[in-house]
Amino acid sequence: MAVDATMPTTIKSAPSSSSSSSSNSSKSSTATTGIADNFQTFLTLLTTQLQNQNPLDPLDTNQFTQQLVQFAGVEQQLKSNDQLKSLIDIEKSAQATQALVYVGNTVAVDGSTAQFDKSATWNFTSEKDTTATITITSSTGQTAFTGSYALKQGNSSFLWDGKGNDGVQWPAGTYTMSATGKDSSGNSVAISTEVQGIVDSVDLSASPPLLSIGGQSYTTDKIKRVVRSTASS
Repeated sequence: MAVDATMPTTIKSAPSSSSSSSSNSSKSSTATTGIADNFQTFLTLLTTQLQNQNPLDPLDTNQFTQQLVQFAGVEQQLKSNDQLKSLIDIEKSAQATQALVYVGNTVAVDGSTAQFDKSATWNFTSEKDTTATITITSSTGQTAFTGSYALKQGNSSFLWDGKGNDGVQWPAGTYTMSATGKDSSGNSVAISTEVQGIVDSVDLSASPPLLSIGGQSYTTDKIKRVVRSTASS
């Protein structure tokens, strides 16, 4: 077993619109325009209220005008909200399209649990040079593999072929890797882990869309990098 803490070297343990045109035209002709869209309506309302005011309690025209202006502002805000909703729908559609691009690609996401089938890959980042103890456990909590490796500061990758310390092949399934490090003084060194795998599918019914990687679901913001697979000759 060997280790190289420089990426990407890996550690190896071994609706139709044509029929609705006439109805749309009839609806548009009878649609009621808002006060902010029709200044003539504004003047009509103003003069009507002035003509019918109480002579003993005359209307304050300035206050009336301010109320109408405020009402027009509210109407404009409602229209802005509708436009924002349309923009949100467009953004959701763009997110779905973006998520589809990842299908079939190998990506790295934050996490420590990976799906093993012939091989499983984890990435980790060490804040300084360290001696790390790497332990892989099965879904039932059994220790499948453990080993100590010298890591340099930065990124490394660990590729597991499914064999335990006794050389026995472990079955396909879900496995979790943990990495703990110590520096030369015996102080703990923080090591963050990532899971690397192929995006099998995308759930577009979720918001935001969920990527399925080795049986686990992740949002696109969890993706740290996309790994180009090496073509075999």
